[in-house]
Amino acid sequence: MSISTLTEQEVQFYKKNGYALHKKQLFSADKMTELTNIFEEQWKLVGRKLNSELDTPHFRDERLLKFLLSDEVLDLVEPLIGPNIGLWSSHFICKEPLIGKQTPWHEDSAYWNGRLSRFDNIVTVWLAIDRSSKENGCMRVIPGTHNNGFSEYEQVDGNDNIFDTEIRNKDESKAVYFELEPGECSVHDSRIIHGAAPNKSEFRRCGYTMRYFSTDAQVYTEKNRGHKIWLARGKDLAGNPFVNV
Repeated sequence: MSISTLTEQEVQFYKKNGYALHKKQLFSADKMTELTNIFEEQWKLVGRKLNSELDTPHFRDERLLKFLLSDEVLDLVEPLIGPNIGLWSSHFICKEPLIGKQTPWHEDSAYWNGRLSRFDNIVTVWLAIDRSSKENGCMRVIPGTHNNGFSEYEQVDGNDNIFDTEIRNKDESKAVYFELEPGECSVHDSRIIHGAAPNKSEFRRCGYTMRYFSTDAQVYTEKNRGHKIWLARGKDLAGNPFVNV
């Protein structure tokens, strides 16, 4: 069994709750160092700005495909969405010390609404590059909310938040916090309600999100101008415009 493969118990937990924690090293030490160095280089290139500047970094730096299309990651994803896997996107997310803004409560799927035909088999692998803790604004989720459909949003202050809308009427008392050591990761359903508090600590909090979808979902070309997707494993079931098909 691959070290990246989830147990059947973990898979069932994910299906019920919409997330799972993988408290093991996803990559070897050398491979993790290589990825971390790529991040530091990318972050420096954009002037060490906040995470909005580091979306889809693999579009401009194909060295990242070594990680995004790796067996380590795909073996983790396959039990959750099946053997036919497309690479949807990736994102370096960095909360700077003391000034890292809050990530409002949201569903990833809400921001992709209209771009794909379905959202029930999209998973995000959130890999910790730095230690991620409550202190520095780790990710948090509300378990079980991945089955609720699209939520209703309201405006929030863009000066204090990474974006200017947030889900209304959420029950924050049920939040689970994803505390991870560097090299560990979490997985979450694209529909789950999640967010992160601001980083008011002296410690940077960076992660790499790697997002995958089952290829039975149709990616609408006209709604994804300039967006590139890769067939990561298995077959293309919906006739999608993959880069490497």
